[in-house]
Amino acid sequence: MALTDLARQMGKEIQASEEYKNLNAAKEANDNDAELQDLIGKFNLKRIEINTAMSAEKKDEEKLAALDAELKKIYGEVMSNEHMAAFNVAKQAMDAMMNEVTTILMMCVNGEDPDTCNPHSCGGSCATCGGCH
Repeated sequence: MALTDLARQMGKEIQASEEYKNLNAAKEANDNDAELQDLIGKFNLKRIEINTAMSAEKKDEEKLAALDAELKKIYGEVMSNEHMAAFNVAKQAMDAMMNEVTTILMMCVNGEDPDTCNPHSCGGSCATCGGCH
């Protein structure tokens, strides 16, 4: 079997995983949450407003501080939304799974035994680390 065929099979297995399913369900819940989408829209508009204010020849530091405070408030509301919180948990689980897969592949590329390499063992060098488990 060609490597590209194996990669496609791995893609199918990833899409069949609980991590993938949970992440997609969380994305869908975010997309269907009108309040969250409104907050995200407000956040994006506030970011544009800040960028515009920062681009002005004469910056109004008080206005920038007020806009920054508003942006942080909206961000807090977005992040405290139950659907966004669930999305973040699902995203972290998916990222952890993908880091493990990538680490195993990189270990094999670096000559380690595919049957025994352990992505959770620490060699002491952070330069080659795939992240702590």
